[in-house]
Amino acid sequence: MEFPTFPPDFLWGVSTSAFQIEGATKEGGRGPSIWDTFTATEGKVARGENADVAADHYHRYPEDIALMAELGVDAYRLSIAWPRIQPTGSGRPNPAGLSFYDKLIDAVCEAGIAPVVTLYHWDSPQVIEDDGGWLSRGTADRFAEYAAILGARFADRVKLWIPLNEPMVMSIYGYAIGEYAPGKTLLLDAIPTAHHQALAHGKAVQALRAAGATGVGTANNHSPVWPAADTPADRAAGAWLDALINRLYADPVLLGSYPEELHPYLPEGFADDLPAIAQPLDFYGVNYYEPQGVAAPGEGNPLPFELRPIEGYPMTTNDSPIVPHGLRELLVSFHERYRDRLPPVHITENGCSFADEVDADGTVRDPERVDFLAGHLGAVREAMDAGVDVRGYFVWSLLDNFEWSKGYAPRFGLVHVDYETQRRTPKDSFHWYRKLVRHE
Repeated sequence: MEFPTFPPDFLWGVSTSAFQIEGATKEGGRGPSIWDTFTATEGKVARGENADVAADHYHRYPEDIALMAELGVDAYRLSIAWPRIQPTGSGRPNPAGLSFYDKLIDAVCEAGIAPVVTLYHWDSPQVIEDDGGWLSRGTADRFAEYAAILGARFADRVKLWIPLNEPMVMSIYGYAIGEYAPGKTLLLDAIPTAHHQALAHGKAVQALRAAGATGVGTANNHSPVWPAADTPADRAAGAWLDALINRLYADPVLLGSYPEELHPYLPEGFADDLPAIAQPLDFYGVNYYEPQGVAAPGEGNPLPFELRPIEGYPMTTNDSPIVPHGLRELLVSFHERYRDRLPPVHITENGCSFADEVDADGTVRDPERVDFLAGHLGAVREAMDAGVDVRGYFVWSLLDNFEWSKGYAPRFGLVHVDYETQRRTPKDSFHWYRKLVRHE
């Protein structure tokens, strides 16, 4: 079967995040982040692993940019570590931190690759968390100050800007269930963190534009929600979960409103912030990994829903079902829900983990990842044919990296990293993606 074609100006890219690949956590004047604290806490990360070295991108970025140039991508989505820029979470920026990202962004540009910069990928300065973190409304103002610093320094070179990556993950995994930093278990009392992140997003968009930045958008993790059975109770649970993991993050940005069922959990006076949150965007970033199964809550469950596994599909080593058509469903449903409020879409993350190993002949064979990417790109093309304006696709991830609380076991990269030697080995999926983006 012939692979679908994409427009000539379609943006092909790869994504990474600072904490997962940089290492050098105590170099260059960087302050401690909530993830440094979390990884140092016994029992929080598999095998007691940490990101002090990670993929050593801080020292090896020229090698990694050369790999991207070989790959032939148009754009590289990176994140900037807030603790490198403002080690104390506010005030004058750290010159060494700005210098590092100057060199990194310049090298990306010199390779003919467009930088796509995420300001925040979950690595708050620890001092911010000590002052209340995303439970505090004041964090939005501190984030706006940080955004203004980055806009003033890098707006002349950055193609696209993403203020916050996946605020849903920070709210739910970080504050509701405690699987990620800062490790709080507030359940539905974590919902104010979603509002404060949305306000930070809006204020950052304003600050970036004031600094001359263009191409400002967002990147939210979204999942289609599948009720376990076609019953009123399961459908109601599905609607509640959809509001919690999808609409809570998309509606205020695109519609200037929140799902009504979540109003009781939001901070007092939240409606006054909605005009600042609903800033016009140049693109909307969608991160997609899997659908979410849901059913009515069982006895003793304090939540209005109960998660259920998605069965009948192959699984990644990160325990995610592989459901390409879920991406098409998601994109088409967003197109129908938001209509003319939805700006052009970029798939800012899509990827999978497998137990990739370097064979005796020096190759890394990962046919499952090739199938995954081909299937999901086919779903993107189908969504485009259905009227969704998709402008780009970014694979997660360029490199194998530190996968948060699961440590180094899940491997998401197009490039295998030997964490003992830091040797990089492009996988078969790297060569497949290279042929695709180079039209070979």
